Amino acid sequence: MAEEIFDLVVIGAGPGGYVAAIRAAQLGMTVAVVEKRGALGGVCLNEGCIPSKALLDSSELFHLAGHRFSAHGIEVAPPTLNLGQMMARKDDVVKKLTDGVAYLFKKNKIRSVNGTARLAGSEAGGVHKVEVQGAQGGEQILAKKVLLATGSDAVELPSLPFDGEAVVSAREALSFGKVPEHLLVVGGGYIGLELGSVWLRLGAQVTVVEMLPRLIAGSDGQVAEALLRSLKKQGMRFLLGGKVAGVEKREGALLARVEVEGEVQEISCDKVLVAVGRRPLTEGLGLEELGVALEKGRVQVNEEYQTSVPGIYAIGDLIAGPMLAHKAMEEGAVCVERMRGEPSLVDYGCVPGVCYTWPEAASVGKTEDALKEEGIPYKSGKYNFMGNGRAKCMDETEGFVKVLSDAEGTRLLGVHIFGPRASDMIAEAVTVMSFGGSSEDIALIMHAHPTLSEAMKEAALDVDKRAIHA
Repeated sequence: MAEEIFDLVVIGAGPGGYVAAIRAAQLGMTVAVVEKRGALGGVCLNEGCIPSKALLDSSELFHLAGHRFSAHGIEVAPPTLNLGQMMARKDDVVKKLTDGVAYLFKKNKIRSVNGTARLAGSEAGGVHKVEVQGAQGGEQILAKKVLLATGSDAVELPSLPFDGEAVVSAREALSFGKVPEHLLVVGGGYIGLELGSVWLRLGAQVTVVEMLPRLIAGSDGQVAEALLRSLKKQGMRFLLGGKVAGVEKREGALLARVEVEGEVQEISCDKVLVAVGRRPLTEGLGLEELGVALEKGRVQVNEEYQTSVPGIYAIGDLIAGPMLAHKAMEEGAVCVERMRGEPSLVDYGCVPGVCYTWPEAASVGKTEDALKEEGIPYKSGKYNFMGNGRAKCMDETEGFVKVLSDAEGTRLLGVHIFGPRASDMIAEAVTVMSFGGSSEDIALIMHAHPTLSEAMKEAALDVDKRAIHA
């Protein structure tokens, strides 16, 4: 009996990989997916996007119960933390979603293979061989096309090697057995600020060390400054323009040597979270042996997402662009659609970014700094949530919406939000930008009252200084 040759083998079952597999199956392709984890969903579902948001929501409720309920006339005794139950809820959320991916694989007749994959060349006719080593031994899978979607891993600093206990990545910081007394966060990006927020709300002292003079590099300057002020007000401490030179254990505690403006200070803490970025996971795939071209650790692809080797493709964190789950998901779907000859495209000018602190920060498109650097004339409109009726009802008036338009008012160039539910509100801006719309289009849309999204309309009106409630 001839060995089955799949139309597509996907290596990696994270957001990009599983979406690509399902879309390929919908298009009539026979598909196998190789995943080295015990569960599907990749870093995002298992130790990233989903568990972090579950803990962010739980910790926010804990904070509200302890500090904000009384203003709403809700009198409760000071809440006590059951961290074990909070972690169990987080794990349950993760399991339900990963089980959901497994169900979708079964529904779409996708073969799921557990093990570590390696490209092993091709046979006559261009059929690619994928070797898989798993708990039950090894096997070889044949496919006409191979899609690499192995994602990324946390960057380890030479001065702060991970030990899984004291110096940790986000993976371990999502599962601490107790609330740290003092958590030192290295890196002022999305991951560090989100996980720092979780443990701050639950009672930890949190200090963030960031090499740059600002938070969330590449974001709107006003948003970054507002976020810094807000987190400081919440009790988070910051050492901007600093770096951690090393950590040593002394008398049962960790002492971190932090350099700021040429001066060294020692900070005592019990956990160090290193969140300085992520690196593509390409090791062990056999890329060098096959001649797959890399540049600065990333896989080079063309507009079809095909690598330098015909029939081998790559998406997500392996290739250029922001390391975001939704970017990988879009690329996964578009990649297999293009394999079938469809003219699909990813609009890289409309990739939203979100920092899930509270208040949240969300953006899409160009920042003011970028427009100035590129010499692009523009107009801006801004509206504070302080004037928004729904925000007042929620007692969440901190923040603003900023809308950036071209000078003629014919094209929306960017939208930046700092405030309640910014992660949900940014979708309107992404939609308008995706259709080539303008700030005037947002201004003309009827927004339900009272809603947070009215702040978007007011900011759009303010581009031409027509805001009603400003």
